Amino acid sequence: MQHTRRAFLGAAGAAAIAGCTGERDPGIGDDEGSSGEGEGGSGSPDPETTSVSLVLNWRIGGLHAPYFAAQENGFYAAEGFESVDIESGQGSDFAAQQVGVGNAEFALTSSDQVLNVTSKGLSPQCVGVVMQRNPVVVFSSRDSFGDPLEGADQLRGRTLGSGPGMVRQMTEAYLESEGVLGEVEYVDSGFDTVQQLLTGEIDAAAGVFSDVVDARQQGYEIDTLSVAETIPSYGHMIATESGFGRENPTTIESFLRATARGAVWADRNPEAAIDALVAAQPELKEVRANQREKWELMRTEYTVSETVREEGWGASAPKPWRGTYETLAAGGFFDDEVDPDTVWTNEYLDTGSEYVADYADLIED
Repeated sequence: MQHTRRAFLGAAGAAAIAGCTGERDPGIGDDEGSSGEGEGGSGSPDPETTSVSLVLNWRIGGLHAPYFAAQENGFYAAEGFESVDIESGQGSDFAAQQVGVGNAEFALTSSDQVLNVTSKGLSPQCVGVVMQRNPVVVFSSRDSFGDPLEGADQLRGRTLGSGPGMVRQMTEAYLESEGVLGEVEYVDSGFDTVQQLLTGEIDAAAGVFSDVVDARQQGYEIDTLSVAETIPSYGHMIATESGFGRENPTTIESFLRATARGAVWADRNPEAAIDALVAAQPELKEVRANQREKWELMRTEYTVSETVREEGWGASAPKPWRGTYETLAAGGFFDDEVDPDTVWTNEYLDTGSEYVADYADLIED
């Protein structure tokens, strides 16, 4: 079996969930040949570390449905965990740092930040890719842009805004690859990119697909261009510190197995998955439709790739890692050189688990 990198979850805020309910999984249970205790259950060794934390990349939301589904249905408990604390984060960079310094066992982060933190001398390692393609998109509002945005050439002479960091780096690389970077007025729109687009202050925006959902939820017709179609790269991933992995291989394998099961369950039960999110973070009730749409988009367009079909849920392949590194290194993004082949592994992915090995089949049936 192969295992992919773990995604560090940035720890911050008071919204932490501990433990599991132990309820039987109504969608993935005995009818599919597994007991209510889960595949790990009594048939697998207990994890070396039974109380772990997962630091998310950002505030709890629809993109985090698999982890709360796994917790709510007792999948982590079935694997031998006494508690799994899921904590809101402060960005993928913070999440990668937290796991790199040992403040959390797992984190939800991104490929650019695993590489970035490694270039600073820490050792985060991706053990599972949750989002199989980069979420960065360039998007426009039909109201202000006029024509449907169908190609990068339409951005010539336009103002494009984004925040700093990975989104800007990946977007600039995308525009350069499309041959239009020098003809686009690129501005820093900070964390108010969506509203600046909708009010017409900028002609187009760079962000992630959840920003597009936010704009559409306000009633606007939005067109998008996917950066990943030009620069193959990964989105959300689970990371851990490489030394922790060597000392706790069963812990990682068990955590990933339960998370994969949670991902299958959340895909098959999207409304119930959002229920679990709202139970964990009650203020999400007011924006439930928004979170539901984000999970719908992620589960249908971002979790399956040819690598997943061939190797199972969470698997990494070398090309996206190398492409991401080369793209960002060319822009001076890193403090030091990094070998992109060393920052990920598939060794903790249990391909004996149906939820890992057959993930694509289970959700595409």
